[in-house]
Amino acid sequence: MAGTDVAQLEAAAEKFREDYKKTKQQIQKVIVGHEEIIDGVLTCLFANGHALLEGVPGLGKTLLIRSLSEALKLDFSRIQFTPDLMPADVTGTTIVVESEGSREFKFRKGPIFAQIVLADEINRATPKTQSALLEAMQEHSVTVGSETYKLDEPFFVMATQNPIEQEGTYPLPEAQLDRFFFKLEVGYSTRDQLSEIINRTTTGNSETLQSVLDGPTILEYQKLIRKVVVAPHIQDYAVRLVLSTHPQGELATPIVNQFLRFGASPRAAQALVLAGKVHALLDSRVNVSIEDIRKVVLPAMRHRCLLNFEGEAEGKTTDEILTNIVETVPTDVAMGVA
Repeated sequence: MAGTDVAQLEAAAEKFREDYKKTKQQIQKVIVGHEEIIDGVLTCLFANGHALLEGVPGLGKTLLIRSLSEALKLDFSRIQFTPDLMPADVTGTTIVVESEGSREFKFRKGPIFAQIVLADEINRATPKTQSALLEAMQEHSVTVGSETYKLDEPFFVMATQNPIEQEGTYPLPEAQLDRFFFKLEVGYSTRDQLSEIINRTTTGNSETLQSVLDGPTILEYQKLIRKVVVAPHIQDYAVRLVLSTHPQGELATPIVNQFLRFGASPRAAQALVLAGKVHALLDSRVNVSIEDIRKVVLPAMRHRCLLNFEGEAEGKTTDEILTNIVETVPTDVAMGVA
């Protein structure tokens, strides 16, 4: 990369860091704590991916997503998923319109036609309705009948779900889980954070969020992310991490062979590299490091690995297995498979 190109990239990266910080500050006016979750959602946005947030009700998942939509000048829609929701309620439907004695069919767009879509409690709906999002998430388009409608860019789906152990929930199909860039697990607030939440929500004071970024700026930052340099040995490390999750594969670790039924897909490798690029820019670098990749292994891969019967019976989690992989897969390319 020429010196001029590097200088331009570094200048754009500095502007990106400023806007990222401003956006995060707006969200933190409303959201107390959960800094890793906020960073994860923003990483998905700038990497042009989708985010899945999982946690018990009442932890602020929906509020976080609403706050992000207020900090961005983008069209926003919210879909409350329920057991009786139908696919047409998401994508839209064709209706008959009478005009001057004639009738014609017109397509009425559903709530999926927005730039930020909140799919609230997505696993409360049946798999048939959940799958209505598949094409939109992957192709950024919606096909109804013989017509295909392109969605406005940037297009970003943020879904919340309750733990699948809860009553009245349907596990997301693996094909749909794989389309989420990150799966972020929202935990409980600390003692101090809970006190601050009470102070903010029971005194009658409310914060007004300001819009920081618009669509064209976000699209430029998504292009900027892809210009960050990834050295061959860094990319190979990401590849080896993914291959190590494949049971009985050449790079599989003992814990993977024992407890996993399926490993991560190529989308996992893409997520590792793109998220690593975001972390590099935020750390004032224009090249990805090993540590950038290691930081994002759990959110990028926890939903892309499936436990086998033994793993479920032993009470294992994919996070445990992925943590073991990070600890055991060598970072030195000479020790791995070239």
